[in-house]
Amino acid sequence: MATLVLGAVGSALGAGFGGAILGFSGAAIGGFIGSTIGSVVDSWIVSSLAPAQRIEGARLDSLRITSSTEGAVIPRLYGRMRIGGNIIWATDFREETKTTSQGGGKGIGPKVRTTEYLYSASFAVALCEGEITGIGRVWADGKPIDMSGVTWRWYPGDEMQAPDPFISAKMGASNTPAYRGTAYVVFEELDLSPFGNRLPQISFEVFRPLADADTAEGMVKAVTLIPASGEFSYATVPVKKTSGGTTIGFGQTSGGTTVAENLNAISDTADFVVALDRLQAMAPAVESVSLVVAWFGDDLRTGNCKVRPGVEVDTKTTTPSAWSVNGVSRADAFLVSRDAEDRPVYGGTPADFAVVQAIQEMKARGLRVTFYPFLLMDVPSGNTLPNPFSDDTATTGQPAFPWRGRITCSPAAGYAGTVDKTATAATQVAALFGAASPAQFAVSGESVSWTGPAGEWSLRRMILHYAHLCKAAGGVDAFLVGSEMPGLTTIRSGASTYPAVTAFKSLAADVRAILGAGLSLGYAADWSEYFGHHPADGSGDVFFHLDPLWSDANINLIGIDNYMPLSDWRDGFDHIDAALAPAIYDRAYLQSNITGGEGFDWFYANPSDRATQTRTPITDGAAAKPWVFRFKDLRAWWQNPHFNRPGGVESGVPTDWVPQSKPIWFTELGCPAIDRGTNQPNVFFDPKSSESSTPYFSRGWRDDAIQRAYLEATYLFWSTPANNPTSSVYLAPMVHVPECAAWTWDARPYPFFPGLTDVWTDGPNWRRGHWLTGRLGAVSLAALVRHLCLRAGMPEDQIDVSGLWGAVEGYVISALEAPRASISTLARHFGFDAVESEGRIRCLMRGRIAIATITPDSMVAPSSAQGDVMELTRAQETELPQALKWQVARADEDYDAAQVEARRITVDTTRIAAEAFPMAVPPEEAERRCRRALMEAWVGRESAVFRLPPSRLALDPCDVILLDHDGRLTEMRLVSIADSDLRSVDAVRQDRAVYDLPPGEPRECPDRC
Repeated sequence: MATLVLGAVGSALGAGFGGAILGFSGAAIGGFIGSTIGSVVDSWIVSSLAPAQRIEGARLDSLRITSSTEGAVIPRLYGRMRIGGNIIWATDFREETKTTSQGGGKGIGPKVRTTEYLYSASFAVALCEGEITGIGRVWADGKPIDMSGVTWRWYPGDEMQAPDPFISAKMGASNTPAYRGTAYVVFEELDLSPFGNRLPQISFEVFRPLADADTAEGMVKAVTLIPASGEFSYATVPVKKTSGGTTIGFGQTSGGTTVAENLNAISDTADFVVALDRLQAMAPAVESVSLVVAWFGDDLRTGNCKVRPGVEVDTKTTTPSAWSVNGVSRADAFLVSRDAEDRPVYGGTPADFAVVQAIQEMKARGLRVTFYPFLLMDVPSGNTLPNPFSDDTATTGQPAFPWRGRITCSPAAGYAGTVDKTATAATQVAALFGAASPAQFAVSGESVSWTGPAGEWSLRRMILHYAHLCKAAGGVDAFLVGSEMPGLTTIRSGASTYPAVTAFKSLAADVRAILGAGLSLGYAADWSEYFGHHPADGSGDVFFHLDPLWSDANINLIGIDNYMPLSDWRDGFDHIDAALAPAIYDRAYLQSNITGGEGFDWFYANPSDRATQTRTPITDGAAAKPWVFRFKDLRAWWQNPHFNRPGGVESGVPTDWVPQSKPIWFTELGCPAIDRGTNQPNVFFDPKSSESSTPYFSRGWRDDAIQRAYLEATYLFWSTPANNPTSSVYLAPMVHVPECAAWTWDARPYPFFPGLTDVWTDGPNWRRGHWLTGRLGAVSLAALVRHLCLRAGMPEDQIDVSGLWGAVEGYVISALEAPRASISTLARHFGFDAVESEGRIRCLMRGRIAIATITPDSMVAPSSAQGDVMELTRAQETELPQALKWQVARADEDYDAAQVEARRITVDTTRIAAEAFPMAVPPEEAERRCRRALMEAWVGRESAVFRLPPSRLALDPCDVILLDHDGRLTEMRLVSIADSDLRSVDAVRQDRAVYDLPPGEPRECPDRC
């Protein structure tokens, strides 16, 4: 037996849809229940989710108001949201007098004595139910307030918090409650003069993520930390720049203007510290951070590329410290390129003192630290450098700002005149790595300088410098000797000799000698690089070219930057994968492609095959080792010995790789927040770069939900023991999930980055990029619905939310309302239903695949009925809204109210429906959902009522069928099923395209962001 418990059709759209409106249909709770067990379950669910009492709560526009009301409801907040509060304690205003005199004396007139009255107040504001993880921005009378001069503190609302000492001093310890379970803020002697000597209306940005075990917030235990560049981006103390002053000696200046370089969020706290605070508040499961630090390469030709630290400008006076990297001063550093508006295209290399401070700050917080060296390619647009990807390197001009993985020999393999497989290739590789040795560095306290020859701008100098610097900082937990350089590691100096791999082995030995035995040391290979080299030269060669590095005694992890595709989704619903899942976000679908799909079962031989979905199976003929060619087959690659195949013939001797000998770390794991990002997670949108691209078949709009779906599917898959075998060598899982680092968190705090585009030129890339900043910490829709059901007293094993996806940035419940009412609000907004089936609540997104075809011949008329076996109804247009208006809080700025609208033009109705949602949402996403709700109403105006025999017992409410009637197939969603001797079914028309609409146009963030 099955019953529709909750439908997403909202009262704002009226009752013209048919089916259940905001919950139970008459059939669901009436006399059609045919089973005693089912009746009991139904009654229990009704009483759990929908008790009789319901009190109307505050609207969206009242969430920010601070009041002092006895008996006020304590709000429940999820995610991040701006709310006011309720004053729960206050002292009398404290008055101070300030008297000044002016005038008097001979010939000046009488003395004027002026007395001013200054007031301050101490008070406490209750915010919401605990436990919260942090407070971000604070507003007073609607304007951001600088809290640096305010004495205040916040309490998370846990069950162990002690009474506030200031309140205790005023009230007495025995009279002071701890307000356990309630998050609150205490202000001491707040100066009221800026607010007209009155208490201002104060509101707070509050963080309360739901870090359940199946959410990104609960599963992401490691992140990378960028921007990798920015001269003082990693400093933990304020750094200030002085302009226009006079130099007075010893690096000091007099006069001029002073501007903070790294205080963009809070006036007295470095951006890096704020960013870490936000990380730990929004992603409380994180316990490891990979610090990404960049130098700059200037040429794709291996033998010509210099690797240098860079600066944004060549003259700048800063205090308390000047910029320096490896003893290189600002004046001697590489100057990064500038764009058409004369802005630096990259930030400079982080100063050494800032890197040390960052490492020490993270270690002090109990975080594990991995050092991740990064190479940014500063090859500007319009350059005249010879292009190695041309015959005889004859073409002028290299791609602008390319990926470091393009660095290769010149001419490159596959082009006329190539030096690949010659001694010249080894010479070119040696030039890039250089000859720097560990002894050519001088360490003084926390400073490291270069003592080797001038002009040694090499990869070895960069890596060895940071090995010394990490040691000077007190050590790190892991260190990478390089990352994502497939163009370099696949260069051959002979038929099977890879000089760059040998050079990385030598570098690893030197780093090990500097940092010691306790360190985890590795190389972060690209996902297309780690498993072997299959040159496209017709030779049939197959080499496990990185095995000498993976098997090296100094290397104890296999690093993979994992951006493997998990989908092959296209427009419409005729493509192959559309029959596999209701939508691209479906977790089971995405997980099926972790060890399946492209790169495992099949590949596309060329772009034409990709366009037509002509898939070529991955096979291996008589050798029967298809895993050799499967970049997704981590298990087989890890568990088996490796045999090279020169000329396509398998060697009789394996490589030095020992099966199961070392764990795999996903040194990067990420997906861009762009439509169909899982089709091609490795690409990114950056107009300045030649690498800029959108994923295959992407429509180019922002999509936070697909990024979350990718991360949750991947982390959950590898956290399952059945998918992640245990090594018989080191007795731990193959994939070391606690060190799988999500790409990426930013040291520039959200929303100041991306909002301050005059400070950071890459801000516009955030919307569709890989950033987790501003996204992690939102509340998974599935987790939120489960939480509300648990709060109602339902056992967790009777709640199934696996059919939900997406997230809400913030949600507030400020009323005494039944959990069903709260879930109904979410259901209307996101478009899902809840159905009771076999004693469980199942929540399912709309737009599902039809699972059966029903014809009138398969329907049954009751013995007492006359006429047709099916009743079809089409609602009048006048019963439906022409327009739907929703109001939400803007998640991308100050949580101001934003109104979105969906409208039909050529219809015979003038009705307008409106609703306000107490949730924070990006406006363009709210507009998409609003449009879906309106279109759903119009599509659902066609309904059907019919009866089926008991043999159709497998059908449940929320299932979709194809109704074969009058020569056409119509998708119908089952709204309710009542069981007696027959199955009485109510259904409404569905169109899957309604659930795949584009978002609205992005709304620019005002200057105050």
